[in-house]
Amino acid sequence: MAVFDTPQAAFGALRPVCVQLTRAQTVENVRQLQAHLAGVSGAALQELQEYVLFPLRFALRVPGPKQERLVQSLVQCISSVLAATCVKKQELLQELFSELCTCLAPPPSSGKAAPLSEELKLAVIQALHTLMHSAYGDVILSLYQPSTLPLLGFAVSLLLTLAEQEKAKQIKISALECLQVLVLQCDCQEHRHLDEDEAQQCGDLFASFLPGISIALSRVIAADIKQGHKPTVSAIRLFYLIVGLVMADKQLARIPKSKEKLPVEHSRISELMIHRGPDWTKSTAEKLSLLLHKVVESSSVHPHWKVRLELVELVHHLLRNCSQSLVDSFSHLLKALVGLVNDENSEVQSRCNKILQEIAEQRIVAQNRALVDVLSENLHSLSTALPRLMNSQDDTGKVSTLSLLLGYLKLLGPKINIVLNSVSHLQRLSKALVQVLELDVTDVKIVEARRSGPPGPLQQSVQKGRRQKKYFRFFTEEKVLQLLQQVCRVLGYYGNLYLLVDHFMGLYNESGLYRKQAAMILNELVTGAAGLGVDFLQAREVPLNVDDLKGSITSILDEYMDQANWYLVTGIDTEESSPEQSVQHSGRSVCAGGASSSVLLLSPEPPVTTRTMNSNIWQICIQLEGVGCFAAVLGKEFQLLLLSALYPVLEKAGDRTLLISETALGTLADICEACGYDSVQCLINENSDYLVNGISLHLRQLAYQARASQVLDTMLRHSDASLLPLIEDVIQDVLSALDQSYNSQASTFLRVLHSVMTALVQWFGMPSAEEHQTDKGQSGTRSQGQQEVTMTSQEVERFFLDYVSQKQIAEGDLPDLEEEEADEVPLAKPEPNSDMEGEAPMPSHAQVARDVMERCIHLLSDGSLRVRLKVLDVLELCVTVLHPHGNHLLPMAHRVWPALVTRLIGDDPLAVLRAFKVLCTLAQTCGDFLRQRFSKDVLPKLTSSLLSQAPVSARAGPVYSHTLAFKLQLAVLQGLGSLCERLDMGESDLNKVADACLIYLSAKQPVKLQEAAQSVFLHLMHVDPDSTWLLLNEVCCPEGYEPPHASLHPVKLSGMGRPRNEFTDNVLLLLQRLQQQEGTGPGTSTQEASPS
Repeated sequence: MAVFDTPQAAFGALRPVCVQLTRAQTVENVRQLQAHLAGVSGAALQELQEYVLFPLRFALRVPGPKQERLVQSLVQCISSVLAATCVKKQELLQELFSELCTCLAPPPSSGKAAPLSEELKLAVIQALHTLMHSAYGDVILSLYQPSTLPLLGFAVSLLLTLAEQEKAKQIKISALECLQVLVLQCDCQEHRHLDEDEAQQCGDLFASFLPGISIALSRVIAADIKQGHKPTVSAIRLFYLIVGLVMADKQLARIPKSKEKLPVEHSRISELMIHRGPDWTKSTAEKLSLLLHKVVESSSVHPHWKVRLELVELVHHLLRNCSQSLVDSFSHLLKALVGLVNDENSEVQSRCNKILQEIAEQRIVAQNRALVDVLSENLHSLSTALPRLMNSQDDTGKVSTLSLLLGYLKLLGPKINIVLNSVSHLQRLSKALVQVLELDVTDVKIVEARRSGPPGPLQQSVQKGRRQKKYFRFFTEEKVLQLLQQVCRVLGYYGNLYLLVDHFMGLYNESGLYRKQAAMILNELVTGAAGLGVDFLQAREVPLNVDDLKGSITSILDEYMDQANWYLVTGIDTEESSPEQSVQHSGRSVCAGGASSSVLLLSPEPPVTTRTMNSNIWQICIQLEGVGCFAAVLGKEFQLLLLSALYPVLEKAGDRTLLISETALGTLADICEACGYDSVQCLINENSDYLVNGISLHLRQLAYQARASQVLDTMLRHSDASLLPLIEDVIQDVLSALDQSYNSQASTFLRVLHSVMTALVQWFGMPSAEEHQTDKGQSGTRSQGQQEVTMTSQEVERFFLDYVSQKQIAEGDLPDLEEEEADEVPLAKPEPNSDMEGEAPMPSHAQVARDVMERCIHLLSDGSLRVRLKVLDVLELCVTVLHPHGNHLLPMAHRVWPALVTRLIGDDPLAVLRAFKVLCTLAQTCGDFLRQRFSKDVLPKLTSSLLSQAPVSARAGPVYSHTLAFKLQLAVLQGLGSLCERLDMGESDLNKVADACLIYLSAKQPVKLQEAAQSVFLHLMHVDPDSTWLLLNEVCCPEGYEPPHASLHPVKLSGMGRPRNEFTDNVLLLLQRLQQQEGTGPGTSTQEASPS
């Protein structure tokens, strides 16, 4: 179809169809007009706008019932004309608006919407939408005059009815969008922006509709979620746009005190107009508060994120435009905004954070005292309910509740002191935090976990800034703890630090129930005050005063390290010193005295429960973490507090409770980083003079000896050899104190001596193992050398001479042996004397080891098993340190031997285990010295014990491997082979060992015992492979041996021809290993016994 560009041409084309439609109002005629309109240009149609609209409007106004299809066609045709043209006449706009609204109007007799089809309703709504957009310039404002108020009200009522009652989603959405256009809040850019006067006029006009619109929209928002999210989003948007327009603070501030009088002809209209005075504003705000609460409650938990995002925009819009008029509603609005900060959707989260940041930057809250009061009341209510909520909600609910609390504090920002200065508010908030942070102290593992032995270097075992995982009574989620930490830090960042510290120190001292929680809060308050790890919306108004911070930290440290709070009962150890326990119970300084005075102090105290000890452990850990926090906060300034803080922290690093020890080590790492030390070793070395002085002073007082020993223990474990010259006098003080208090303090001082010897072994190496390997290598080299010349004539001659000698001995011809022994004895004695004459002076560490070993000799017979076990551990280390100094070690070994033998053959199995370990170490260092003694005093007892226990272990079940008897068997079997090899035992002793261990090759024995017995025979193969081969073949001989010549007797071994039995597998394995060993060298010593 041709396009008509001129009005004349367009008129000629349109006139026939317009006349036809005027005469006969049919759907077909409307379609013909619609078809002809498609060929008319926009400019030509603008000139003919009223002419074309006339037949369409006439058809709508014809009285009588009309077909819905016809009405729908007429409305759609009108909409297409309006979409292509602009309405430039006010009368035309109002008439079209009225006619279109009439299409939706119910019959006069019915109060409900007409039973129209959904298509017709949608077409009329879209036509109204197009009409509002086609109004040109100021023409649109003619619709917003007092005289048109009834017409606007009619349209608003119709559209609200459709939005609320219609089931079709598209009609709901279109009706809400049309309403948004009708109140001049369209999202499009076509409408020009209203100036202040025009907006004021529209606000006055729409105030009449506000109750109906807001109530209807709130019902749409709170409707069933089955309607979908789009109607809800549109309803929320329209709600805050209309409320933000009518209740805008700027408009209400310009409202005159008295109502403007309209002309007489508009007297009826004036009754409909609202005067937005103070009374009306207050009344409306109260009613809107109820509706907003309903909107917030339903939208904040809506499953679709776009609804929650629109709710955020509602809060933002109203807070920006109505912060004065709707101040009472912000209790709900801010709660919704802050609560959505942790929404599951990232867009909602980011938008919330952006709006909160904007609120802080524009100081909306800071400059509005009414909003501050609202937030304060919200905070007070939430603090009151917090313990109940934390006890009843799930983890998700707890996160939401704490996010709300944190959001309130962030919004208050610098105005937070208004809340803190109120006694009621501060008490509510502090008690809520203290109750919520209550720890779960029922786990007995905390008390049971003890530091069993000295760990490796600190740098390998400590993580900087590590915090012990705590278990709380009311929550388990880590996110909850992080939010609580942020709450405390924000309080510290904005609040009056002196006031907060004073208040929580009062709670700290008020009751033991609050002490742990108050300490945690104090740590976080100080961290927040320094600005570390604080998530804030706006910077504080007054910068931090470092002197104030330092003063607060000093007062907190003094309270933490007071004896009543630092030295608490953390375990019941009967071997520990009673004076220390008396100090822990009393919480005061106890003068040095006897054990009897301690008993008097302890007797009235109630028994210490596991729960109490658990609580005490956590309190000490929290206080140690606080010291680390304070160091991080002060940085280099913390060096001034080292004199008072370092010694107590080192005490706790040496504590027997694992949790306390680990926490203290972490604190030391924090101090190092804060004060600029490269490592904890540097920290200890730089401050060693002060530490050593403190140790010396405390060792002189019985009540403080245990603590001083812990400090020395920690210093030794985490320093290097450069510390030894500084602590030599202290070590002598420890030995002197041990000499004076064997009965009461032996266990404490032995722990320190163990640390001393461990440090010496670590600092000065372990030469015994290296030399043993060297000796072993040399002996191996010699044996290989011997094997290489085995077939020479000299070796053959030596073999026969030895054979003759051994035969004489076997026949009882012993005078030569006795003379030989008599010759050997005087030669052995002068050697040490001759060596000592030219010997260099002992190094200091060897001297310390000898002094400690002397004490061990006396304590080996102590009545306490625990003391004997510790003595054996220390003794083993002493032997290791003294290994290079044989002239001093051998006399000490001679002195220790009788007591050690007693431990080996007549003590508790635990002590036997430990004593056997010491024996193995002695064998590495002074083997020849021990050979006869071991053979005479110890070996018979060991072999008889193995033989007697073998039937028991063979019959035992799997639980037997957890018994002490099994562990003793295993230790003896694992060490016996190496002992025989190192001591170069004689043939008779080797036979005893082989006979005792043979039974453990049985498959009936536990697997670990079988493997240990195999290790014994593997060692015996190195010492005497021929005898070992013969013994094993007597048990099980896998093959027969034919004599190489007929004149020789056939070889007959007991193991030949035996059926498979319990020993077969292990014996065959050992024989295979022996064959591999013998096959590695160029010659073999068993060639004649195993001919090819």
